[in-house]
Amino acid sequence: MENAKSMDPKKFKRILVGVDDSPDAQLAFRYAMNRAKTDNAELVICSILESDNMNIYQALSKDYVHGQREDLYKHLQRYQDLAERVGLSQVKIVIGEGDPGETIVKSIIPAVDPDLLVVGSLSKSGVRKYFGSQAAYMAKYSPVSVMIVR
Repeated sequence: MENAKSMDPKKFKRILVGVDDSPDAQLAFRYAMNRAKTDNAELVICSILESDNMNIYQALSKDYVHGQREDLYKHLQRYQDLAERVGLSQVKIVIGEGDPGETIVKSIIPAVDPDLLVVGSLSKSGVRKYFGSQAAYMAKYSPVSVMIVR
């Protein structure tokens, strides 16, 4: 039997990282960025525009939703700039809309086709943050490997 230390660890080709403003998401981003650099992998930074944080008038206003999406895109560009400054050459941004866990698993992963999803253990919004249910949902239903960072 071959010694485990001599085996080459799996290298990832495309890493998807979900970010929001929580401290755990910041750690997840740092882990994903460093892993992408080590593996010479593409890094895809994703965030979800959560419609349950909007009131009915905001949700119905195309201008409001467009403004929220534009603000989120600018925020993600700061993550992209940081990743590029540390030497990553393949960095993309993806924005989804809806429930974070479900949107990432059912829409973002099939579209991006990563081989690793990296997320923080806590969500910054609502009651869910106390139970980490978004991370638990993604770990349970994701078709790719999931790294939950805390």
